[in-house]
Amino acid sequence: MSLDIATIRQALRDNYEEPEGPARNARAERLLTEAEGTGDAPLLVEALANQLQAYNYSSEKDKMFVPFARLLRMWDEQPGSFDQVMTHHLFWMFKWVSSSMIHQPHIPLASIEKWQGEMAHRYRLAGHSERAVRQGELQIARHLGDLERAERAYTAWQAADRDRMANCHACELHSRGAWQVHRGLDEEALHTWRPVLDGEHTCAHEPHAVLAASLLPLLRTGRAEQARGHHLRGYRMIRPMESMRDSVALHIEFCALTGNEARALEILAERPAYFTAAGNPDSLMDFLAVTALLMDRLTALGHGGQSVPGPAGTDRTARSLAGHAREQALALAARFDERNGNTQVSEVVRERLAQQPLLDRLPLGLRAPRPAAAARKSAAEPRTSVDSPLDLAGLLAEARRLSDAQHPDAGPAWQAAARAAEGSTGLSDHDRACIDDHRARDGALAPAVARGLFLSAAELYGAAGVPGEAVAAAARGAYARSLEAEHAAGALAEAAVLVDRALALHATGRATGRQACGVLVCRARILNQLVLGAPDEPSAETAVDALEQGVRELLAFTEPLSAQAGVATGTAEALGFLGDIAAYRGDGPGAGELYARAAAETDAAGLPWYSVAYETKAARIAVELQDHATAERAARAALEHGAFVPATGRARLHLQLAEVLGGIGEFAEASEQALDAAHWADEAGESDGLGVHARHLLGGWLLQLGRAAEAAAVLEAVLPDVTAEDHGDGMVVQTLWWLGDALTALGEPREAAGHWLKAADIARTWPEQHDHAMLANLAGQALYQAELNSQAEKAYARAGELWRQLGDVHALVRTLRVRAWISVREGQSGPAAARAFMAAAERECEAALAAAEPEQVPGLRAELADTHRQTGELIANACEGEPDQDDDGSARSAYEEALAQVDRAVTGFTEAGPDFLGRRTAAELVAAWLEADLGRRDGARARARGVLAVYEGAGTEADDTVHARRAEAESVLGYVDRAPHKADRAPHK
Repeated sequence: MSLDIATIRQALRDNYEEPEGPARNARAERLLTEAEGTGDAPLLVEALANQLQAYNYSSEKDKMFVPFARLLRMWDEQPGSFDQVMTHHLFWMFKWVSSSMIHQPHIPLASIEKWQGEMAHRYRLAGHSERAVRQGELQIARHLGDLERAERAYTAWQAADRDRMANCHACELHSRGAWQVHRGLDEEALHTWRPVLDGEHTCAHEPHAVLAASLLPLLRTGRAEQARGHHLRGYRMIRPMESMRDSVALHIEFCALTGNEARALEILAERPAYFTAAGNPDSLMDFLAVTALLMDRLTALGHGGQSVPGPAGTDRTARSLAGHAREQALALAARFDERNGNTQVSEVVRERLAQQPLLDRLPLGLRAPRPAAAARKSAAEPRTSVDSPLDLAGLLAEARRLSDAQHPDAGPAWQAAARAAEGSTGLSDHDRACIDDHRARDGALAPAVARGLFLSAAELYGAAGVPGEAVAAAARGAYARSLEAEHAAGALAEAAVLVDRALALHATGRATGRQACGVLVCRARILNQLVLGAPDEPSAETAVDALEQGVRELLAFTEPLSAQAGVATGTAEALGFLGDIAAYRGDGPGAGELYARAAAETDAAGLPWYSVAYETKAARIAVELQDHATAERAARAALEHGAFVPATGRARLHLQLAEVLGGIGEFAEASEQALDAAHWADEAGESDGLGVHARHLLGGWLLQLGRAAEAAAVLEAVLPDVTAEDHGDGMVVQTLWWLGDALTALGEPREAAGHWLKAADIARTWPEQHDHAMLANLAGQALYQAELNSQAEKAYARAGELWRQLGDVHALVRTLRVRAWISVREGQSGPAAARAFMAAAERECEAALAAAEPEQVPGLRAELADTHRQTGELIANACEGEPDQDDDGSARSAYEEALAQVDRAVTGFTEAGPDFLGRRTAAELVAAWLEADLGRRDGARARARGVLAVYEGAGTEADDTVHARRAEAESVLGYVDRAPHKADRAPHK
């Protein structure tokens, strides 16, 4: 059945608001057919304009030219079919069509120049500035590589007057900056773009496009952190917009050049249609070029055979997609070159394909680590001299040197020596002992395997005539045995014998202080295992006492030998154990002092890498004691000394400092540390554990910094990884809560409400219900903002009942008042229900006042006064007529009732005291407007002048409330003096 004209016209309006893409285009085509069937020429003009709008903002830009030619012909033949709005649209769309032609290689250059001249001619006849014409000429000249013509066009563009045909400020600034980047002027471009990036000038596609365009200029000018933020903020904005393939290409290019190849693959996987959408060959060429660049990076990293996302229905490896995308991009470039008569486009594409990374790795805060098999060693990771090729003798010598220095690279050095020694028959017993001893220290080995290697080493040390080292290796074997709980007691008995032997050897000079210390340390570690495995509290107390005795014996041995090499670590370990014991016994300050002493011991011995564990514990204790300065100092020291810690440890150190800084409100540096923690977690393969926690905190702290778009991108990415099973309900709820806050700040209330409702459903089961109530309340607010009235009513009803159960009268009353305002929205229950909600709010306030403590009275009086004020506003706003056009007196009666309610509010705020002055004057001004509408000009003047008198002494430093009240009071006075129509003044609500 054919649609009528009104229905088609409304459908056209609705289609403008639909998301970009083929579905909108198809609707535009159907509506054009319907419009043609009516025979109504103005409607046909509207339908053609709608179709052009849809095509322009889609992947089917090549379809624009036929409907535009038809529209232009109608303008020439039936100008009366165009109203003022459609006339503007016609000339505005001329720019789209003219500039789009250069991106279609099948359109001859002569035709493009003809249309450019046609645009100039028609603009001149219509009295429009040539500004848009010259901007279009710049695009043509730049595409052709004609820099002289481009400079002339740029100068003429900037010199021409801005009029209604000029592009919006945001789009013009984007184009100006793009030309500056083309000329190599990155700094100037970033300066030009600043008003767009700062939100001073925006439009439907800006700052989306400028954020993408700014990525490489920011990197080239050393602003990597800002580039990271622009990627997070910008890609999230363009993700739902089909027409922005060229901007998506810029984000992929950015990732490919900053070590974020995996992130680029994620983006590519979201866009399979981009490989085949041929309606804009220029942006297809860009997309294919950066795809080839990305695949070349993956191939160079050793992942040419990796399966990668590509065109739908195809199975591609990185290597094969690189070849395909490069071939297609260059083929498109060749078509442009053939049309243009030069090689300009191909040269630009080849330059893009040849780019090298601008940064080895720029952490983004998203879970997208580089492919593990090709992960290059970070510059921040330690490198040792064993990286150089050495023979077996050299490797053994290097390993001994590092062991003697107690350097953390000793382990890798011995591993290298062990690999080189495989199959060798010329090793001495001592060399074989050292290799077994250090192989056994690999934490990945099962305790029984490690014990066997330690005992083998002890036997070989004995055969080599080194009894001190033999007893130390045997003690290490006993400790390995204790790691299996059922053998811990036997290991302790074994260690007791070894301690006596080590001390006897040391007394006769047959064991060094370091060797004997090592045996005593192993016994202390076994005693600590017994503490950890204690089945009940009495057993734990007994084990702690035994540990303390053993540790004090260790300390008594090491302290007199502090000058001997290798003994300081034993003293530090003893102090660390004593710190653990103090913490177990509830002596936080004592524990912190002992950890600090342990760290100082190893630091003074030139072994800062051993300090990390003690500084970490000191920071943790200081946090518990709320000694933030000590916590920060210890956490920073741990991170400073953590250069030789493996990636997992680095992640933990950054995360600890991030938590300390976040706890004291230093969110800027906290977010940087959380970003580093996420990076190291990814490098360590800990994305699911430490990485999730780091990204969760990063999102929250970016939100605290007011960087809502970046926060939303991080939180949306981490949310699927935050699970109740692995991270607890609390972390899930907090992530959803923060994400709701971020989306609200970005003007996305519907999406925010969804996250808050999910969080509320989880919090529903918690014993304490405040979070549940707060989340239901927030969801109600967001649904109210999104005008989802029925859902908002349900959310507020749920929140109100929870506030009632929690005894929070203020929150309960506010939910009732909002439900009243929902009731008078279109399609809702109406004014009677609204009044009932306001009456219920009034009763709740009065009941609370009757039972209130003295200190609660002012706040409750103010809450009741607010209820009266809003009741008055609701009554006046719900009134269909106005007092000066009132046939039956109903409007005057309603306004009188409203004024009485507002007067009660003024009285209530006055009684509540001076803390509520701002709310009292707001009520006075509502009353003044009502008096003015009732024709009581003197009363309105008196109230307005009374408000001005209240703030008479306030200077220029007065707050926003003072300025707002003064301005509104002056508006009241102006209104009653001019007596304009009601619509010319401020509304009641």
